[in-house]
Amino acid sequence: MSATDIRGRIEGLFERDVTLVLAVLGTLYLAYILAGVAFGYGLRGQLNSVANLTFYIGVFGMLALALNLHWGYTGLFNIGIVGFMGIGIYVTALVSKPPVAEGGAAQVGGFGLPLSVGIAAGVIAAGLFGLLVALPALRLRADYLAIVTVAFSEIVRFTMMSRTFQTFTVPDTIDLWLFTFDPTADTVGLGGGGGLILNYADPLEALLRSLFLWEPYLGVVAFVERNYIPNNPKPVIDGVAYGILLLVGVGLFYVLLSRTGKSPFGRVLKAIREDEDVANALGKDTDRFKLTAFVLGSALMGLGGILWYSSRGSITPPSFRPNITFFIWIALIIGGAGSNTGSFLGGAIFAGLLYEGPRYFKNLVETAFELGDAPRNFGEAMAGFASLDPMPFVLYTLDSVSQLRLVIMGVVLIWLMHNRPEGLLGHRKETASSVDLARPGTDEAPGKPAAADGGEER
Repeated sequence: MSATDIRGRIEGLFERDVTLVLAVLGTLYLAYILAGVAFGYGLRGQLNSVANLTFYIGVFGMLALALNLHWGYTGLFNIGIVGFMGIGIYVTALVSKPPVAEGGAAQVGGFGLPLSVGIAAGVIAAGLFGLLVALPALRLRADYLAIVTVAFSEIVRFTMMSRTFQTFTVPDTIDLWLFTFDPTADTVGLGGGGGLILNYADPLEALLRSLFLWEPYLGVVAFVERNYIPNNPKPVIDGVAYGILLLVGVGLFYVLLSRTGKSPFGRVLKAIREDEDVANALGKDTDRFKLTAFVLGSALMGLGGILWYSSRGSITPPSFRPNITFFIWIALIIGGAGSNTGSFLGGAIFAGLLYEGPRYFKNLVETAFELGDAPRNFGEAMAGFASLDPMPFVLYTLDSVSQLRLVIMGVVLIWLMHNRPEGLLGHRKETASSVDLARPGTDEAPGKPAAADGGEER
């Protein structure tokens, strides 16, 4: 076999989506682990860093895929993502938190239903609110739809903070059309500015119990405690296991949206994205297709919000500011709109390098070196250069890493817009038909579906 053939086989291997995803994830994890080893992290620290990285890869990958259904497939400019995330987790908390009798120790309770019911209710509620937003807003396009969706997300956030919905009394019976519901809770609510304590069942434990894996899981925890981490390793292992659960969720998201994109429904969505007037002229009810896509994407965003915040133990309205929405947009732009593989890769790269990376670097430096107190302001940090001492500036930079990563995100975004606006995997040729449309007598390979022009064929 010649060197050219070997190179061709290697290039063909890396053009496969699965190989590309595994290569990117492997590189990220290897970089984190090697950095931890170089700076003296122990096993607990390594597992914590891997758990955090996996968690953010999972949530940003999920939400970038959901956004890809709106923007990448249908061309719907939704910048109210965090609003649907908030609806999902708040409805889940309202349904699944244990009930608290009036006058009890806790201020706000819930209906105490099983967590699976709460998650289903949160996803359905996010989809229904997506329907309410979409019905009037889908008559609008581009910037106008963006204004409506971001306004909606802010309405949701201020509703969470409102004293009107902080607590309210539940009647003894609730008539739900065909049946009557007798709630056990006397007082429920959204908690106002103080937020809610998520004291319902742990999602990881609930899933493992449903799969009859809880006892084996506790056995693994006990084994790790005996042999590797003697002091309470369960929170660390829980973080790793929950991150793996999120990656499984990403895989399910990916399969669902890939099948959607390759279906006749998905091809209509892409036609709407390219030219809605042409799709209308071909007899497609574009309003119905856009409405369906928006509701489905909103429900998936609600599920992403549930999985993101359920592991935190509490939620507050400031967690749902618009910056989360723009983080997800950056992740999608990095990977490339219109590509499910690109959406996930964009979420992984954003999580590993731009979101968690600067904070992880700060933790590594603080673990490896004895650093003093950081200057209180930028002037004091710059004053050290007068005596040729750069340490005050270094300490101030490390202390301000949260603000610094926003600057890094902005620089990366500007570079992408100038040099690769289509993202890493954007503008791939897409299948235009599931059957061979090649004319007899042409040089095209038999049985190969025709492709819509979208750039380099992958």
